[in-house]
Amino acid sequence: MEKFEVNILGCGSAKPTTRHFPASQVVNVRDKLFMIDCGEGAQIQFCKSHLKFSRLQSIFISHLHADHCLGLVGFVSTLNLLGRTAQLHIYLPKGGEEAFARVIHFFNWEITFQVIFHEYDDKRSEVIYEDRSLTVKTLPMEHRMPCCGFLFEEKPSPRHILREMIDAYEIPLSEINRIKNGADFVMPDGRVIPNERLTIPADPPRSYAYCSDTKYMPALANRLQGVNLLFHEATFCEADLQKATSRYHSTASQAATVARDAGAGQLIIGHYSSRYEDERVLLNEAQAIFPQTILAQENLCVKVE
Repeated sequence: MEKFEVNILGCGSAKPTTRHFPASQVVNVRDKLFMIDCGEGAQIQFCKSHLKFSRLQSIFISHLHADHCLGLVGFVSTLNLLGRTAQLHIYLPKGGEEAFARVIHFFNWEITFQVIFHEYDDKRSEVIYEDRSLTVKTLPMEHRMPCCGFLFEEKPSPRHILREMIDAYEIPLSEINRIKNGADFVMPDGRVIPNERLTIPADPPRSYAYCSDTKYMPALANRLQGVNLLFHEATFCEADLQKATSRYHSTASQAATVARDAGAGQLIIGHYSSRYEDERVLLNEAQAIFPQTILAQENLCVKVE
């Protein structure tokens, strides 16, 4: 199975603590790296997670609150110091290019690579990134400012051709891709070997959803049906529901309810309020509704499966 992992760089919320870094993650799909949010210190956490800067493809910013994007200038500066030459694509809400383009170039006046901004519409869900194996779609959130989460979805893979069948029927290299894509094999004497004998089904495509700062959105579960791995903010516990509602954040119980109703495989909760010295109060609350819940922690790596 191809690599599909989520690396947590930071899982705290806006108020700084000595326990957590601000929000940032890296999704590793087949050794292509995609950063989600870029709080302060993200480049330090990137190093601690033993990730390769050269493999970074794009950065996706969920919204323009400081704890989700203030590390962007420093991160781009680090890439510049490393002599990056490949383009860097940054996806962010409207107004993001105006906020960051000038300051990035102010601190990197001899920048070695091109930074390309893509502003997305936070009011609708749309595919904003696509390559041969992956799509990334926006998920509009309900926060105090324009905000989106992101849904990473693998594309279906061709069937696996069996090595022993290649040898047994002396299948030429020129036929292998056709067979992987469902074609039968016609022998030189005219016999037809059915595809089902030659191949086995590919692994089912996997998905990861990142739900950034948002108040509880029951309808979100409908958009995430069957997601393999879900990250959902859980800034507060249920005892602080009034604060969560007024500040457009979610509780751990609400995050777990979304995961349960979506039929998710696993839930990661994070974006913890600094008021909680021990996040197990959030974990226990979430696990009571959705047992397959884990706590985000800096430098944690979770496989999508």
